[in-house]
Amino acid sequence: MKTASPIKVLVADDQQLIRQGIATLLELEEGVTVVGQAENGEEAIKMTLDLQPDIILMDIQMPVVNGIEALKRILQERPDSNILMLSTFDDDAYIVQSLRAGSCGYLLKDIPSPDLAQAIRLAHAGVYQLAPKVAGKLVGNLFVEKREHRERDAADIPVSPREKEVLRLLASGASNKEIAQELFISEATVKKHITSILSTLDLRDRTQAAIYAVRHGLA
Repeated sequence: MKTASPIKVLVADDQQLIRQGIATLLELEEGVTVVGQAENGEEAIKMTLDLQPDIILMDIQMPVVNGIEALKRILQERPDSNILMLSTFDDDAYIVQSLRAGSCGYLLKDIPSPDLAQAIRLAHAGVYQLAPKVAGKLVGNLFVEKREHRERDAADIPVSPREKEVLRLLASGASNKEIAQELFISEATVKKHITSILSTLDLRDRTQAAIYAVRHGLA
């Protein structure tokens, strides 16, 4: 029986001890192999193009080229790249900037290595990854934009007005029960709306729906 190839990971972090520590821990995890280590964004860009990793773990604050700029440049050259931001900072602006730039998630460096390995596997499978603390900040303190921009982007979402309300509340962190109470509908109806939203927008789960709402100015 043919075994699956290990997921190739590039680790980009300007702090040598952290970078090497992450790489060493990941090498102990089944199904994951570290193919390179970059100490700044410029190196991360070059090594991505040379090594073709499946997942890039990208720090935010790095010299020469920072993580978000490196993320943008990598996706210009290699649009199918999966880039997970791995940072010490749970700053609102960093979170939203990286998600809008095209990252496949935002994790914090205090994550246990088995959880990081699992996040890598899920990201490789196409599932967005957000640290719980990051998810809370994302829905609690969203990036502020001009009202006309939010309305324009929200108008382009191909769901019904009622489903937009459900999506907006879902992105704010509301449970099905809370959404039902807010909109004066049953929880069963809320579930139907969420199922329809995920199907229409081709989204996997509530986290992807929340990210979609942020990116399109609805939340």
